[in-house]
Amino acid sequence: MQEVRVLASGLRFPEGPVYLKDGSVALVEVAGGTVIIVRPDGSRQTLADLGGGPNGIAVGPDGHFYICNSGGFVWNDEPGRLRPAIGTPHHYTGGRIDRLNPTTGEWSILFDRCGDNLLRGPNDLVFDDQGGFYFTDLGKTRPRDRDHGGLYYASYDGSFIREIAYPLLTPNGVGLSPDQRVVYVAETETARLWAFDLDAPGEVRKHGYPSPHGGRLVCGLPGYQRFDSLAVEANGNICVATLVTGCITVISPAGRVVRVFETGEAGTTNICFGGEGNRTAFMTLSGTGRLVSADWPEAGLRLAYEA
Repeated sequence: MQEVRVLASGLRFPEGPVYLKDGSVALVEVAGGTVIIVRPDGSRQTLADLGGGPNGIAVGPDGHFYICNSGGFVWNDEPGRLRPAIGTPHHYTGGRIDRLNPTTGEWSILFDRCGDNLLRGPNDLVFDDQGGFYFTDLGKTRPRDRDHGGLYYASYDGSFIREIAYPLLTPNGVGLSPDQRVVYVAETETARLWAFDLDAPGEVRKHGYPSPHGGRLVCGLPGYQRFDSLAVEANGNICVATLVTGCITVISPAGRVVRVFETGEAGTTNICFGGEGNRTAFMTLSGTGRLVSADWPEAGLRLAYEA
């Protein structure tokens, strides 16, 4: 197992890390409903209590934080480990996209529906350089059935939102290729990585049968593994947080597993890049409530906007 450095512990299922220019990391506590900042010295600041289940963060062109809020989960709170369980919490009122001013802590709901369809469990998001963002809606799982999930494209100013791929099975992580002509989506339960080819921002060139939603299958892992969120390297490889086996699986655009970074944590949920040359990986080990970092052999892709 490669060496990781623990930056913060005791967090309530941390997810969605975002590296900030001052060396801090913004993230959410899904089980705590909060957005927090972890400073380089290890100190923490709570920016907002959003409630529900904030799941992923991205910085928009206005410097605000845009947050996928899943509405919350039922939790299995085991000794030393926390994980989502099947079911819908009693406080659940739906999913949404929140917008947070990181300076004032003020926040508002940007979207809670797409047309007539309510958002169920938004999970992860990524901005392009046009001010639009792609996000996944994983849906909710109940004891006897589950929602279909989808991929959406929306504007940071709230002027539009549209569904661009549906149905997906538990779509989770989402990321853009370096040339922003491909959107990658990782499905949790299938451990499949899908690519959606773009003709223009938010316009998918859909593939026909046997694709269930117009995507192109990049890779699927054998055995009992599950995908969570992802980040992209500057060279175009896709780094997917892999549950159960506890690693980051690095996959080429052609679908080849090129590298595996073991974390030692079955609840490895997310990764982002920062630091000098974008060569430091920041990862959330959610089950044990930790934010960790590690040196990375390749530079991470710089995101469209930074804070």
